[in-house]
Amino acid sequence: MTTTPDFAAYIAGLPRVLAGAAALFRDAEGRVLLVEPNYREGWALPGGTIESDTGETPRQGARRETLEEIGLDRPPGRLLAVDWVHGVGRPPLVAYLYDGGVLTETDLKAIRLQEEELLSWRLVARDDLAAHLPDALGRRVLAALDVLTNGSDTAELENGHRAA
Repeated sequence: MTTTPDFAAYIAGLPRVLAGAAALFRDAEGRVLLVEPNYREGWALPGGTIESDTGETPRQGARRETLEEIGLDRPPGRLLAVDWVHGVGRPPLVAYLYDGGVLTETDLKAIRLQEEELLSWRLVARDDLAAHLPDALGRRVLAALDVLTNGSDTAELENGHRAA
């Protein structure tokens, strides 16, 4: 399909949105796998920016980022949460959070951190997540854990809060 100059100008003038995808991994005790980035303070989930310019989908992005960051190549499970997160000094972010499943001791021993981006990893109990994950991300992870516990539909969130 050939685009006309008017259509190209129209597309160029549309608002921008960032998109990211992550996987929520747990161990047999229900603790959540967190990673410590070296480029900012705090903790995160394995995941990152979706390379949409190359045609990557959110599910593909979550899988690629998991492989790159922690060395585990596994297809993401069900979509647990979608979160619209407003930003300061950046466009809004649409964050997709997939079920990464339960990791065995063998899986945990196989984790290999991407040294260019990550310092460490740890397993964190649900009650301690708020101390490790900032604001919307912490609420997003708790909402996703609720979806897993309740067997409910994907959580639609805005800044980590359930949308009306």
